[in-house]
Amino acid sequence: MIIVLSQLPYNHLFIKISSMSTTNELCPCGSGKKYGECCEPIIKGKIKAPSAEACMRARYTSYVVHEIDYIINSCEEGEGIGEIDRKATEDWSKQSQWNGLKILRTEKGEKEDEEIVEFEADYTLHNMHDVHHEISLFKKVNDDWKYVAGNVIPTTVKRVGAKVGRNDPCPCGSGKKYKQCCGR
Repeated sequence: MIIVLSQLPYNHLFIKISSMSTTNELCPCGSGKKYGECCEPIIKGKIKAPSAEACMRARYTSYVVHEIDYIINSCEEGEGIGEIDRKATEDWSKQSQWNGLKILRTEKGEKEDEEIVEFEADYTLHNMHDVHHEISLFKKVNDDWKYVAGNVIPTTVKRVGAKVGRNDPCPCGSGKKYKQCCGR
């Protein structure tokens, strides 16, 4: 396994984990704890998420380690279960390079059993770097925190790598100029 620590603007530290092979490695959620002591017990159903933030961290980690069942099961019934496209979620999980999670704030919701978590999930998909910024509502159901809904804050997606010019060779390998091949 490779762990790369990188310093990004505003002094936020992101941890990029290329694969999760053992419970003794650092958790992808950025808590600084070992995976087996942090998100794994929540994801595997051994313990319930003790807070909305713990549920959010486990949800992010589930994308990194491709545990789609937890992503679906951590939604409040009736709210997210029917709306989740399992295949699309799994594809996003597996095709993305997950660069890090940053919890921006947590606060009490309008009701006693509700909390709000604002976060940024940094990832790269198909050579496009994005930060998924969301303000999420969580609700405590049977002593377990569940995701209810989120408000996505739009961000600018950035290309990773050089842009192909019209007269450059086509990246598909045809030998033609880009404008006469895939650039049409």
